[in-house]
Amino acid sequence: MVLVMVFGVALLVAVSLSGLAARTVLSTSFLFLVGGALVSDGFLGLIHITPGSEIVSVTADLALFAVLFTDGMHVSLPTLRANWRNPVRALGLGMPLAFAFMALVTHYLVGLDWTTSFLVGAVLAPTDPVFASAIVGRREVPAKLRQLLNVESGVNDGLALPVVLILIAAAGPTAGTIEASPGRIGLELLLGLVFGIVLPLLVNGLVRLPLLGAEPKLQPLLPLATGIILYATCHLTHANPYLAAFSAGAVLAHVSPEAGSSFEPLGEALAELAKFAALLVFGALLTPGLFGDLSWGGYVAVILAIVLIRPASLLISLVGTTIPRKERLVAAWFGPKGFASVVYGLLVLQSGIPHAEQAFTLIAVCIAFSIIAHSSTDVPIARAFDVDELVGIPDGDEAGGTTLTPTGGTGAP
Repeated sequence: MVLVMVFGVALLVAVSLSGLAARTVLSTSFLFLVGGALVSDGFLGLIHITPGSEIVSVTADLALFAVLFTDGMHVSLPTLRANWRNPVRALGLGMPLAFAFMALVTHYLVGLDWTTSFLVGAVLAPTDPVFASAIVGRREVPAKLRQLLNVESGVNDGLALPVVLILIAAAGPTAGTIEASPGRIGLELLLGLVFGIVLPLLVNGLVRLPLLGAEPKLQPLLPLATGIILYATCHLTHANPYLAAFSAGAVLAHVSPEAGSSFEPLGEALAELAKFAALLVFGALLTPGLFGDLSWGGYVAVILAIVLIRPASLLISLVGTTIPRKERLVAAWFGPKGFASVVYGLLVLQSGIPHAEQAFTLIAVCIAFSIIAHSSTDVPIARAFDVDELVGIPDGDEAGGTTLTPTGGTGAP
């Protein structure tokens, strides 16, 4: 109950300061992260949470699922079909480059063996838009940039999981809970995609039967029920829940726009609550001892992961595209490590492989630094697009004739 009280107080403070946060570098995500750290054993000792606590994995898993489900609803399938090349470049080239570069840095600066170093790279490869919400959620930000970041972060979580599981199995003796045969991993991904597509179609067809249908005030609960059933189904069948969540959100918004629109306020609120709860719990793990356990080489690796590896990887993947230079730079910067990395980092810790604790320490510190860096820069950068439009400043590299419009979209179709 102490944890509930702490969450309520943190939520009250965050909501009270949210107006200020929306205009400044102050971040509500940062408030919950710091709040969790303050009430943990490392400081006030009001709550006692360890990496092995079930509440850590459960809250991170729920938050990631909820965020991906609501993010999927923001994806326009017709627009995606017309502009699929940039997200594919980011996923097919940028993500593997970030994975490989992080492995190299981890091996040479932290001293982990090659398998564990590649495991750390795989865990930190996925990005999370929830810590850059002002970029993917603000209309003044160009639509192609928002779509690139949203699709990339929505899909890369599911793509990273098979690699993480295979590398855990290859890293050495485990606790016996990790099954990573290629056939099993492929089946889990396939089931997640199938469930994410089929379930929303079934629900949409069901409610359109003559005798059925939701009255207006209950219509927002229809996508919620779909999400709950999907979450339970994935965990009962071991299907990939993250790929399922993102695809289900996209399909549901496509086949039933009215349901997506009615669910949006509720969905955003639930996703925010899940995010805040997970941040509070994750913050409780950030004790002085955790930061003290990381070597200087580890801190250098963390800084490189945020300021060099992600930006360089995405910029390389976008070479030759018609995306304006400023938008490429913004996309390159916003590669925050989020709940997917938390969940996968916990898998590493709980696997019992050699160097599991050292790898988790590096992962956890990198996530914490990333949350601080990216959630405190999203609002100023998003507002910069709006300022440029108001004063009529042209973008410096508008290849292909793409220009910003007054609504924050792009001049090119």
